[in-house]
Amino acid sequence: IVARHRSGQGYKKISAALKVPKSTVASIILKWKTFGTTRTLPRAGRPAKLSYRGRRALVREVKKNPKVTVAELQRCKSQPSLQPSTSQGFMADARHMKARMEFAKKTPEGLQD
Repeated sequence: IVARHRSGQGYKKISAALKVPKSTVASIILKWKTFGTTRTLPRAGRPAKLSYRGRRALVREVKKNPKVTVAELQRCKSQPSLQPSTSQGFMADARHMKARMEFAKKTPEGLQD
C-alpha cells in the first residue's frame, strides 16, 4: 500500500487493486506518515483484566446481590478467570453507592433558610 502510494497512486486505485477498503488504505498511509512504519506499535498502559462486556456482567451480578462473595463471583460463568483483587473494587462500589445515596437523602444542616 505504501509503495503504491509513494508511486503516486490514489486511495481509490490502491483500494481496487488490492481489494481492501479505502478506509483501510487511508489508515495505513496515515500510520506510515505519522510513525514511519506500518507495524503494530506497543500500546501505552497495562491491558485490562476484564473486557468491557465482562465488567458489565460483573457489575450486574454485584447489583443483583451486593453481599455476593468474591469466591461466588469467581464461579460465575461470565468471568471464570476473575481474581479476588479484580473484583474487590466492584464490591466497594456497591457499598459506596449505598452510602452516597443515604448521604444524599439526608437534609443538610444549616442550609435551610
